[in-house]
Amino acid sequence: MPLHHSEDPKGDPKKRALSVNPFYGEANPVSGMTEAPPKHRLPDGPLPPTTAYQLVHDELMLDGNSRLNLATFVTTWMEPQAGVLMAECTDKNMIDKDEYPHTAELERRCVAMLADLWRAPDPSGAVGCSTTGSSEACMLAGMALKRRWAKRNSDRYPSPTARPNLVMGVNVQVCWDKFCNFWEVEARQVPMEGDRYHLDPVAAAELCDENTIGVVAVLGSTFDGSYEPVAELCAALDDLQERTGLDIPVHVDGASGAMVAPFIDEDLEWDFRLPRVASINTSGHKYGLVYPGVGWALWRDADSLPEELVFRVNYLGGDMPTFALNFSRPGAQVVAQYYTFLRLGREGYRAVQQAARDVARGLADRVEALGDFRLITRGDQLPVFAFTTRDDVKAYDVFDVSRRLRERGWLVPAYTFPAHREDLAVLRVVCRNGFTADLAELFLADLSSLVPELREQPHPFTRDRDAATGFHH
Repeated sequence: MPLHHSEDPKGDPKKRALSVNPFYGEANPVSGMTEAPPKHRLPDGPLPPTTAYQLVHDELMLDGNSRLNLATFVTTWMEPQAGVLMAECTDKNMIDKDEYPHTAELERRCVAMLADLWRAPDPSGAVGCSTTGSSEACMLAGMALKRRWAKRNSDRYPSPTARPNLVMGVNVQVCWDKFCNFWEVEARQVPMEGDRYHLDPVAAAELCDENTIGVVAVLGSTFDGSYEPVAELCAALDDLQERTGLDIPVHVDGASGAMVAPFIDEDLEWDFRLPRVASINTSGHKYGLVYPGVGWALWRDADSLPEELVFRVNYLGGDMPTFALNFSRPGAQVVAQYYTFLRLGREGYRAVQQAARDVARGLADRVEALGDFRLITRGDQLPVFAFTTRDDVKAYDVFDVSRRLRERGWLVPAYTFPAHREDLAVLRVVCRNGFTADLAELFLADLSSLVPELREQPHPFTRDRDAATGFHH
């Protein structure tokens, strides 16, 4: 979230004020609104609700159209019935399980459904919780990994010579860098090499030692939509244990893929079927098909989540176990997740995710057919594909494409890859539920019409790649 700074309170008040349409006042348009409210301090008095609504509504019109945002993985469309349920639950504090026991029951059911979906050995014995999103879920999973490691190494930790580390690919979401920073864990990252854009299992195992709290595998990299080879990683760590005795657990960051693979990649082994997988997280508000923000963190059994991390709070007369970084939050998103599970079931999710993949693969093929672009991925894992310009295209680059598409309303991120592949800059298209084949046709038509104009440029116009566009996870 960006940090915002207030304007100089001593500045010109006319510059700080909002301009107001006279019709926003009372029935007589020349009365009621004699002075525009300030932007950076509280108004002296109240406004009519219709006036306040219109002022905020008008400013928000300058936001991008979320349905045309092909940068975000976050759900931008739900059925009206889900919206009604969410509105009915906005005032329910999710943390108050004694006062809202049925909302808490829906959360418990969702955890049980996910434990079953992710092949927990005993779904009734798996433990988990809802979160505000995958970032919080990853923090909780990382905390559990560190605490389990610390208990196993209590004879030598804490000490200057025993600094915990976490192994991951350089392509992980930024929340893992935050976790390592906030919880004082060394981040050991496997760099990209050549056409491998995510973690290499053997290289990850080689980075492990007696201070490694775990290895993170990403089921659906945000850079290109590819799955990391979780089974191969577990096999490499099994071999490491046979050779050295080191028993390193795996956490699967399934922010997106954990709600895709179970439905359309059923034979792929990445989940609790693999004994080394200790925990999994996902974003309900990504391919879980719920508006932001809701995430889920699950552990294969109670032993995987140290009991001392679970707080038992006497809150409003009830004993409430809680494991979260946040406390008060609305129950609306959890209710919406349960609604979606109930509404779609396995077959419904399979149909939705397969449709998204079909759109991604079809669009990727047609983008490649334009002749100017080279595909990095094809949308055959996550419904996401990345592409770059061909080597013989000299007149423009991916940043020019992103900028020109924005003129048509499409938000398509252009960005460079991380360490060892900084030379590669790509565009990424995320196909979500709501980005239909019809919208894909419109996108392709706009891209096709721009290509001849881009070919006429004398050279790429991007000077500052970092400022050209944002890479939004």
